[in-house]
Amino acid sequence: MDHLLREPTLLAVPFFVLFIGLELVALRVLDGDEPAQGYDLKDSGASLSMGLGSVVVNLVVRTGALLGYTALYAVTPLRLDPHRGWTWVLTILLVDLLWYAYHRSSHRVRLLWAMHQAHHSSVRFNYTTALRQKWNPWGELLFWVPLPLLGVAPWMIFAVFSLNLVYQFWVHTETIPKLWRPVELVFNTPSHHRVHHASDAAYLDRNYGGILIVWDRLFGTFAEERERPTYGLTHPVTTFNPFRLQYGELALMLRQVRQARRWRDRVGYLFAPPGWAPTPDA
Repeated sequence: MDHLLREPTLLAVPFFVLFIGLELVALRVLDGDEPAQGYDLKDSGASLSMGLGSVVVNLVVRTGALLGYTALYAVTPLRLDPHRGWTWVLTILLVDLLWYAYHRSSHRVRLLWAMHQAHHSSVRFNYTTALRQKWNPWGELLFWVPLPLLGVAPWMIFAVFSLNLVYQFWVHTETIPKLWRPVELVFNTPSHHRVHHASDAAYLDRNYGGILIVWDRLFGTFAEERERPTYGLTHPVTTFNPFRLQYGELALMLRQVRQARRWRDRVGYLFAPPGWAPTPDA
């Protein structure tokens, strides 16, 4: 079981380092006078520290999730054979659909947003931003619960989910323009993901897809990139402290819940969309 508990995305670290280097070179060629136009040392340092922290957190949390998935897998009579190609294709599609569902929920439910918002906190958009991962993965792990019940082997869930995350790394860049139209129609691309990281009103809560953008097209959350986005949160943070970036929104939410006088307001602060505020009594 030991090899199942290791963080599979660690195998992609050389790939991440290579692409960060290529992006820096591309930015120098494109912008000439500024060798690291898309990078800021403090910002990238915060992103990298958050990425390292997420590896440690995921090791612990996914160990527990693996045990839970194994228990669910043991009680279902369903089995999907991991030695068959169609099982992998089906699992990739299911994981990507569940990622869309989780990702969309994490932007529309305050409690999930408090866990997820750290990834959106940078005003830069580059390959180190892709590594600005949350330290609160419990919400997304709950969304994978149907998979072991459908007969997907727990180790396969994590393998496919890691492939999904590795795919999403390359879409965090401004150096790649729009791609061939058929690719843009089907897959998540840098152009689509730039929209997702924008704080502009026209782009908010759009393009949740992981590998495929077809879910956004099907469910009405797609937006085309037309102007260069403004990145970051609608209420920008002013810190590079990874602990404040990770837990600041969660602490604010809990303070608001504690200070609320009515139970409906407490529920609203937890489960309404980000930015929700109670209405006063008439």
